[in-house]
Amino acid sequence: MKRAIVIIIDGVGIGELPDAAQYGDQNSNTLGNTARAVKGAHLPNLQTLGMGKIATVSGLDDSVTAIGNYGKLAEKSPGKDSTTGHWELAGLILEQPFPTYPNGFPKEVIAEFTKRTGYEILGNLPASGTEIIKELGEEHLRSGKLIVYTSADSVFQIAAHGDVVPLETLYDICQQAREMLTGKHAVARVIARPFEGTCAADFKRTKYRKDFSLEPFGPTLHLNLKEAGWQTVGIGKINDLYALAGIQKSVYTKTNPEGMQAVLDELDDTKSGFIMANLVDFDMLYGHRNDIPGFYNALQAFDKWLPALLDKLSGEDMLMITADHGNDPTMPSTDHSREYVPLLIYGPKLKQDQNIGTRETFADLQATIAEYFEIKSTGNGTSFLPQIV
Repeated sequence: MKRAIVIIIDGVGIGELPDAAQYGDQNSNTLGNTARAVKGAHLPNLQTLGMGKIATVSGLDDSVTAIGNYGKLAEKSPGKDSTTGHWELAGLILEQPFPTYPNGFPKEVIAEFTKRTGYEILGNLPASGTEIIKELGEEHLRSGKLIVYTSADSVFQIAAHGDVVPLETLYDICQQAREMLTGKHAVARVIARPFEGTCAADFKRTKYRKDFSLEPFGPTLHLNLKEAGWQTVGIGKINDLYALAGIQKSVYTKTNPEGMQAVLDELDDTKSGFIMANLVDFDMLYGHRNDIPGFYNALQAFDKWLPALLDKLSGEDMLMITADHGNDPTMPSTDHSREYVPLLIYGPKLKQDQNIGTRETFADLQATIAEYFEIKSTGNGTSFLPQIV
């Protein structure tokens, strides 16, 4: 009755990687800088698991005897987007980064998009999602043209008002874009960005964002688990980021509270196998908007929820809490940041207060879970299971 649960607190990095300056992310430290900005973080349950022992975090005690095990993961793949981070966590390391478009998409890409979908576009530049709908939303309402934009990450984002483009139509347009964007223009994600409101002053994005990712180009933890006969469950945007590859049960959630409740519900339903959940609000609502109080409040809400999660764990359960990249709300950028990510591991039968150190790749998580389930590894990463059992 083995069960592993991985919860990705999206965008919660814990300090710049050695190559952060190459990405313009020097001094980024999502958790550390946020804690300093609020004059010390009060996160007692994360502290008990060992978060304050991974790195200096104002407000967290580094002298506690942690009930969990702790360390941090370095990203080996180039890039700092969600797909890259999630794929590496599942044991797939990129050799080349996904393409990015600092000057917007080439004319031939936009022409093909218009031909396939029948829609003309506005924008076609790197932009903040909240700002571009303020800037172009009213023109979109008048003209019916789609707002297309990108960011520092490998994304093709399509924003549309629900009164102009119904949600399912927007999803269909994104699927067409996903099928179109191949070869040298194979962006990591096409993202539907629906919004609502009557004018620029009150436009806001809805919770019905949807990501359309590339299919993984090689074996992943999910595929290997499924092949070996284990149940695999994806909660939140996990399903989209892996293009459903190897995921047998999908639970779609749009917010952190929905995702956290879905995890508890799934622990009642899935008695053995692998559950992976993504909690997106840290990144989507707060990191990308430089909302420090919002980011901290989301961390506190997650921290307050943790006892309910720990109470659900028993027997051979192994819980891992980590992230996919940083998204420091204290920095001038509104994009992801190239950071280490924290890793907390807890289980009723695991050792406690073990420092697994700084790992060379996110893929160490995959290697550890593969050894735990006694299945083949993707070939990337080194298991730390012997340190914690």
